[in-house]
Amino acid sequence: MRVFSGIQPSGKIHIGNYLGSLMQWVSFQEKNECIFSVVDLHSLTVPYNPSLLEEKIFEKVIAYLAAGINPKKSIIFIQSQVKEHAELNWLLSVVTPVSELKRMTQYKEKAKKYPKNINAGLLNYPILMAADILLYDTDVVPVGEDQAQHLEMTRLIARNFNKRFGNVFKIPKAFIPKTGEKIMSLTEPTKKMSKSDKNPKSYITLFDSPEEIKKKIMSAQTDSGLKIEYNPKLKPGISNLLTIYSLFSETPINRLEKKFEGKNYKFFKENLADLLIEKLAIFREEKKKFKKDGGSLKRILDEGRKKAQVIAFKKMKKIKKSMGLTI
Repeated sequence: MRVFSGIQPSGKIHIGNYLGSLMQWVSFQEKNECIFSVVDLHSLTVPYNPSLLEEKIFEKVIAYLAAGINPKKSIIFIQSQVKEHAELNWLLSVVTPVSELKRMTQYKEKAKKYPKNINAGLLNYPILMAADILLYDTDVVPVGEDQAQHLEMTRLIARNFNKRFGNVFKIPKAFIPKTGEKIMSLTEPTKKMSKSDKNPKSYITLFDSPEEIKKKIMSAQTDSGLKIEYNPKLKPGISNLLTIYSLFSETPINRLEKKFEGKNYKFFKENLADLLIEKLAIFREEKKKFKKDGGSLKRILDEGRKKAQVIAFKKMKKIKKSMGLTI
């Protein structure tokens, strides 16, 4: 199967992104043809600092590599460096109903969050996402629940196009991970961890220092009572920390409950902080390595861009031909 997915360079990449996305990608690349992009064009739809964008893009690529994405097995590239993404975005717009775009939950949320920046790109975001996916004849797209609606829009766009211009696009399927997709905020454990959260204490980034990790874990919200048990409804705070511990240690939650039976929250948090400091060390090390040798990172991206362009160019020829455009 061919798998495609990507992460925007906006915000700090955190442990929720790692557990819910990057870990899944690593497992996919073992038996599938995988294409992973930093989807920088998507990040332009909300206010951002242009002087920091390149640094954020490279940080995401480093996270991919540190997580275990192998450039010899998978294609890693930056979305804006393959022009066919933007070109297909326009071609797909002619088969996309505006009424469907306006009902997208994320559009409504972003429009509410940025009332002075309701731009056409924000409305057309799902079309660009469809272009990203359909351009590579993607079979499976790993997505979180918050992107499932957009993937359904991709399927609709593909069907509309095929009905009008012939059987050009595969209809991709979603893969929604059963574990790790919903890592909750450390400060508000009833809310999903988000890289756009204004409170840095609410998430742990993949590049946080050991001191920052320990400080955030020790101050993470827990619940009344002393028992360390998994009960998301009654004890969302400690349940969230148990989920994080379980996924990083690859230990079932029921075994952790037994391990920490009779222990207090402070003892548990100290153990979790030590675990995360150890497991995230590779991300800190890779960032230092590529900071010293930025050339190797650019070589990986250049190679990935070339591979992606070969596929994209070939697909665009077929798409244009089906639409009656001059090739």
